[in-house]
Amino acid sequence: MIYKTTVTAMALLLAGPALADGDALFLRSGGEARSVRSSFDASLQTLGDRQFQITSGTASDPDAMRAALADYIAGLDADTDIAVVLLSGRFANGRTGTYLLPDGVTAADPAGVLTDGLPVDNVLAVLGAYPGHAALILAEAAPLDDGGFIVDRGIGAMTIPQGVTVFAGLPEDVAPFVARDLPRRGLNLTEAGRVRGLEVSGYAPSSFVLVPIPDTVEGQNDAVADARAEADEALWDRVSQRDDIEAYRDYLGTFPNGLHASAARQRIAAIEAEPFRKERIAEEALDLSRDARREIQRDLSLLGYNTRGIDGIFGPGSRGAIRSWQQQSGFAQSGYLSREQIVRLDGQAETRAAELEEEARRKQAEQERLDRAYWEETGARGDLPGLRAYLKRYPDGVYAEVAQDRLAEIEDLQRDQAAEQDLGAWNQANEAGTIEAYQSYIDRFSDGAFVEQARTRIDALSISAEERRAIERAQAEEQALGLNRTMRQLTEDRLTALGLKPGEVDGAFDDSTRRALRRYQQARGLTVTGYLDQETVVRLMADSILR
Repeated sequence: MIYKTTVTAMALLLAGPALADGDALFLRSGGEARSVRSSFDASLQTLGDRQFQITSGTASDPDAMRAALADYIAGLDADTDIAVVLLSGRFANGRTGTYLLPDGVTAADPAGVLTDGLPVDNVLAVLGAYPGHAALILAEAAPLDDGGFIVDRGIGAMTIPQGVTVFAGLPEDVAPFVARDLPRRGLNLTEAGRVRGLEVSGYAPSSFVLVPIPDTVEGQNDAVADARAEADEALWDRVSQRDDIEAYRDYLGTFPNGLHASAARQRIAAIEAEPFRKERIAEEALDLSRDARREIQRDLSLLGYNTRGIDGIFGPGSRGAIRSWQQQSGFAQSGYLSREQIVRLDGQAETRAAELEEEARRKQAEQERLDRAYWEETGARGDLPGLRAYLKRYPDGVYAEVAQDRLAEIEDLQRDQAAEQDLGAWNQANEAGTIEAYQSYIDRFSDGAFVEQARTRIDALSISAEERRAIERAQAEEQALGLNRTMRQLTEDRLTALGLKPGEVDGAFDDSTRRALRRYQQARGLTVTGYLDQETVVRLMADSILR
């Protein structure tokens, strides 16, 4: 969405008492912190008191960003004295320059960056038309990922046109600079930016005054107004730190039409409309790390509450899960956690993990008892029908490896005894490894030495389309988890500790690992696929082996 108003100019980058004809573009992401948002809003109002034409847009999507820039450019002309652009949000960079990212695009998505991101070089090209009177301000939010080999996260090296000043820093550092320093009369912006911790590059003279102090009578009146504005800002600083209704009402009592009057009324309305504000502030004060949030999500998932992901981000899914847990645990359903609740949640999760492991142990013991009994009736005899019967019922059973080894020995023996043509046809079928090849062998050698093996392999290959789709979904879900080699080794180590024979602990999931995972899932009542999904990972982590 774009908002454009003609407001009173900030005499940016010029010296002299006359009012300047200036244009400013504020293009901001929707995820700003409240204090940053308030400061940017206050800056818009202050710039409005300086007769500045302002274009204000959001970085919500590529079309919105392009429309805002186009609207801004349309307002520029040869009479424009000042050109200012603020870009706030997440950035990525590559060989083609730096890009402001729209919502939903990260540096891990190079196609999205290059096609949907707003090229900062395009903005610099516009500002380059006003050398000595142009400023680009970049407020860089924390990246969501590390990027890749095509694009990297963050702001990269830029080719800055002559006469353009660039200020860059964190949003919390840029916000007070934009709100208090940028429009202030007589202030050296080069020094002010560096004091705020901003990086100043491009055109950066030792004394860079944004708004000069007029020497007219009107200027004297302006000086009084500046003193009042400074007192306004000082009170607003104190009020913002308190951030409660009484403080905002005190501000409005002192400055009913102040620079932040609108923001103060909005904060009062927001506080009154937020039913669990104290709980939210209390949780924020805990300063939970992303890993701590992941552990909370794991605990909730273990207790049966769906967080819709274990990513360390408390979105709607996690808040809903917290409210459901609070309801069951006798707490007010705020969706925010206190330290006491986190301790209780963790205790409940540990207890539930122990219960689940005990249930799994009992179930696995019963399954193995039945497995061993059937083995004694079938595979233990060591003949082909018995071994095949065992593997058909227990393909991942206790004796599955033994049965397969014995079948291989019998097959080797039959191969030695088979007629030359029979053996050649069987070897060809094995080489192809398809249903058609094995069926062709059976058709040609109906009494061949390997007919039973051929039928067994046809059965193994004959899965339904739905089963094939289920396997593909399971593979995709495991891939989406993004498990690194260490996590895979820890998984294998856990399966080994449970006696499930995953093979070598090397981080490479082979047939033995898949069989061990199926055994694990079956014993715990999970969906049996042989692939890791979120539910299986949560259970593996339940006893802290993978935490």
